[in-house]
Amino acid sequence: MTNIVEQIATGADDANAIGAPGRRSLTHGGLRTLMHGTAARLNAMGLGRGDRVAIVLANGPEMATAFASLAAAVTTAPLNPAYRAEEFEFYLSDIGAKAILVARDEAGPAVVVAERLGIAVLRLHAAGEDAAGTFLVEGPMVGPATPGLSRSDDVALLLHTSGTTSRPKLVPLSHANVAASAAHIGATLALAPQDRCLNIMPLFHIHGLIAAVLSSLAAGGEVVCTPGFNALTFFRWLDEVRPTWYTAVPTMHQAILARAARNPESVAGSRLRFIRSSSASLPPQVMAELEATFRCPVIESYGMTEAAHQMTSNPLPPRQRKPGTVGIAAGPEVAIMAPEGGLLPSGLVGEIVIRGPDVTAGYEGNPEANRAAFAHGWFHTGDQGTMDEDGYIRVTGRLKEIINRGGEKISPREVDEVLMDHPAIAQVVTFAMPHDKLGEDVAAAIVLREGVNASEREIRDFCAGRLADFKVPRRIVILAEIPKGATGKLQRIGLAAKLGLG
Repeated sequence: MTNIVEQIATGADDANAIGAPGRRSLTHGGLRTLMHGTAARLNAMGLGRGDRVAIVLANGPEMATAFASLAAAVTTAPLNPAYRAEEFEFYLSDIGAKAILVARDEAGPAVVVAERLGIAVLRLHAAGEDAAGTFLVEGPMVGPATPGLSRSDDVALLLHTSGTTSRPKLVPLSHANVAASAAHIGATLALAPQDRCLNIMPLFHIHGLIAAVLSSLAAGGEVVCTPGFNALTFFRWLDEVRPTWYTAVPTMHQAILARAARNPESVAGSRLRFIRSSSASLPPQVMAELEATFRCPVIESYGMTEAAHQMTSNPLPPRQRKPGTVGIAAGPEVAIMAPEGGLLPSGLVGEIVIRGPDVTAGYEGNPEANRAAFAHGWFHTGDQGTMDEDGYIRVTGRLKEIINRGGEKISPREVDEVLMDHPAIAQVVTFAMPHDKLGEDVAAAIVLREGVNASEREIRDFCAGRLADFKVPRRIVILAEIPKGATGKLQRIGLAAKLGLG
């Protein structure tokens, strides 16, 4: 299976493919008809293979089907609908978008910027009474196109890296890349036609697009697309949708756990086969609480955009899950590399490197980044970690996030795990703050559990009994909420400046 159309052509015609709370589901047969019809319509409008179309749509079934249907004929570039005008200007220009797809009545900054840049505006018409995800595209004649369905080496998906420390890099992912990744996820999770995923991840991000949507469709199963994560309505969706699994980032899992005690009937009646966590490190304490609450295994995976998402994963029972690790290779080949390029034996700390069919061929228009990222025949993830004798990977930190306190190197994740053992702490992110003599020092932002109090001194004393003195946070900031990125991930880089430290 080499492209998106071929990959999801295996589901039974009458089996549900795309759903949404409160709506009739679209079948696999209906989705195939929609994909082929949309591809033909785009070709007739002068858009075809190699043309880049940005998608700016709210989370929901139409976003999922638009991604799959547009990728059948053109290169897609999903963008966060919450971007401001300046951000749309950067991303649309950097992508080289020929057209942009928006909702029928959209008049916000995405449209204003597209019109100013001379980018064709396509409108998505969806009728609420139709099956979830059904739509029609309308727009102007754009120009000559290379017609036909996309091929395996065509770019299916263009996404930017987060760019927390530099200009975001543009990652092209081919149909072969995303097809391989979706198949690897399906194999890891033993997905089958009877599985139903509840998607609460944003669909402008690789996690939601590949792990929730494409892996479900490739397995012949169903994905039910919500308007986005909402801890208040999650349990209602759990009752209505009856999913067999969901995938989320740790902050979402923590928000779900915070409300689980108020929804005992939903928890008791759930039919979750497993819960998946990815895109950020899951504290072992949260994993244990999730498993105890929902009575099913929590599968922590490790992914990144450049690998079309999944790189490693803890396996399903009866194979061993190791809390605190991100599991074994689950797609590309994975190794630990020394700075000079040699591969390291088990137990030694180095950079996590990967190679395989789901890894991008390279950043677009960035030879300098490619030379660094693809040195020594492997893709360098920028993450530090170790591999044990069983092949399980432990991520000890993002290389750029390691705190250098006067020459002492500190992994923020190690401090996070100690702090999460404190009974008053619900959420934590450890980060570097500037120091005039040491260069950097350790700080931590903390959210306390509801109805519980703890002082900065008390928390520091707790750490002092469990960590070497130089690892104990010199500053602890107690917040109602820790600032998050667009996908719900806690971001260490830049947090000191956001909180006015240093």
